[in-house]
Amino acid sequence: MEDKKDIINAIIELELEMFLNVAAREKASCQEHPDRFRAFRTSNFCAWSEEALSSYHDDLIKAKANDRNLLTLKYARMEGIIPQLTDSPLLDAIVDIEMEWVRELAAQYPNIHSKGRPIEQDGPHTTSIRTYLRGELETFSEKTLELYYQNVVNSRKHGTNLARARLQATIRNAGFNSLDEAEAHLAAQHNQTRQL
Repeated sequence: MEDKKDIINAIIELELEMFLNVAAREKASCQEHPDRFRAFRTSNFCAWSEEALSSYHDDLIKAKANDRNLLTLKYARMEGIIPQLTDSPLLDAIVDIEMEWVRELAAQYPNIHSKGRPIEQDGPHTTSIRTYLRGELETFSEKTLELYYQNVVNSRKHGTNLARARLQATIRNAGFNSLDEAEAHLAAQHNQTRQL
């Protein structure tokens, strides 16, 4: 691969192929809109190190060669259909840091947060950020999990919130210049709705 952008694009095309073949209890809207899937996943991977991306790319290639759909496994875990895929202690370590970052963002940007998944609470038609993240992490190889853990720990050590980086990329894809601009826009919409 030439650079990070190329690796991300290659990953997304492999994931999309798997995603379009996921048979979940409820069809995800992104399955009908592949461009949304690409935008969402691009925002997600922008915060990853190149080493973690390369390792995950290898995971996807190996899974495809073995007729294993990692996204089917992720959604099956999210829905509680299959047992836990790994008991690596890195799972809880990563999830704890990521949840700390997400709670920080939700407090700073409540209007943006209200448009996404709940942080902890799963419901009949909603999957929490915690459940989604854990389901995804369980599909990673031990090597990818270790590299992503290092990515998360190094980011925290340097004061970087990876959840913020992902959200900023998502907001830019939606046409906003900053999180503050998006938050103000949503707050104004909310106030307008309350006045009607």
